[in-house]
Amino acid sequence: MSLPVEIVFGVYLGVITGIVPALVAGTLGFVFKYVTDVTIPGLGVVVLSLAIAGVNGGLLALNDETIRSSERAPAILTAIVVVLMISLYAHAQGDRLGASVPKRISLKQLRDRTLSTDVVELVGGRGRVSVAVTGEVNDMEGYPPLPADTRRAILDGNWTFPADLPLAELESRFAERLQTELDLADVAVRIDEQARATVAAAPPTGALSKRVPAGKRAVSVSALVPTGIARGDVVRVITPDLDAKGPVIAAQSSGKPEPGAGAASTHTPAGGGDADPDDLRTDGGEAAVAPPPAATAPTTTGGEGRVTLALDRAEATALLRADRGRVLVLSRGTRREYELTALLRRTGKRFRRVSVVAGGPLDGHTIGEAEVREAYGVAVLAARHDSWTIAPGGSQSLSAGDDLFVVGSREALDRFAEVAA
Repeated sequence: MSLPVEIVFGVYLGVITGIVPALVAGTLGFVFKYVTDVTIPGLGVVVLSLAIAGVNGGLLALNDETIRSSERAPAILTAIVVVLMISLYAHAQGDRLGASVPKRISLKQLRDRTLSTDVVELVGGRGRVSVAVTGEVNDMEGYPPLPADTRRAILDGNWTFPADLPLAELESRFAERLQTELDLADVAVRIDEQARATVAAAPPTGALSKRVPAGKRAVSVSALVPTGIARGDVVRVITPDLDAKGPVIAAQSSGKPEPGAGAASTHTPAGGGDADPDDLRTDGGEAAVAPPPAATAPTTTGGEGRVTLALDRAEATALLRADRGRVLVLSRGTRREYELTALLRRTGKRFRRVSVVAGGPLDGHTIGEAEVREAYGVAVLAARHDSWTIAPGGSQSLSAGDDLFVVGSREALDRFAEVAA
């Protein structure tokens, strides 16, 4: 036969005899990589494949005497090359599959629903998803209907979460966030793979009772209320028969805001009060500079009013017998973080919050590998990857988008911000 025909015949023989060696090489490559994380050397694959192919070729030679002819040397060499190519390819694919298959998988992971990749946004190297509330916000059975402004706040809110969460965890986080930010009594959330949420919510009930600690009693007293009292302040009430202190859970005063007060001064009485609806300086209207932030805690403006405290039962009973009392606001003391800030400032150090840039010297490295203190002259006080870590060690890994609180001289912080973050 001519040489081209011999080569074609060799390819045919190689495919027939190479099927079994390829299956063995691919299976062994997958098992070794998955179990031991070790790749079988190529020489071992070659030897094993030739041994198995030799057995197959010998069996073929017993059935066909023409294969044993010396004139078939080009076909046999071609078959050997084909067997080795198929075996090495199968081994490479098995090795790759062994490296990509997760080594720990549970039935819970199989049941978890995940978000579609179409709704995931990449921000700072991380996936983020914006949950959109679709349809109407439903009322919950057994509760009063939701106020219109609460429904509007749920529908128009900007609800963003990490995209790597299962849908069950995403639903629980969304419900917890709604309850926390809007002070709802109960929330039921259902989110589909396209990040569309269906929400049913109940309005807040018993706002005052929820703020009374267990074992305490809420009691109000008339007094000259200081300016700026907010919920959570600790005050001391003095009457002829009692001297008690406790946290404020509600307060109301009749004072008016100072003329020309800016938008940042909140004059709404704590716990609801008697603000003048016709005053356009702080309650909106054409003359208002800006509305007060929603997160600002309401405070009193001073004057005659009432303060509600959480006290023990005996103290509450004694305070109920008093017509009036004197209210003194107690100091909470100096916070240690402020003392630390003042100490560092006296030594010429400053704080700054920065984010790790993609592709920078910190991206993909630990704090120790990047030698942040030695290279830039700054110290990392806190780092946030998924959550904040205070005083992170050198093994703390960093990636693009991570937030850092660093401290150092002004020049060192500027240099660090220009190069690394």
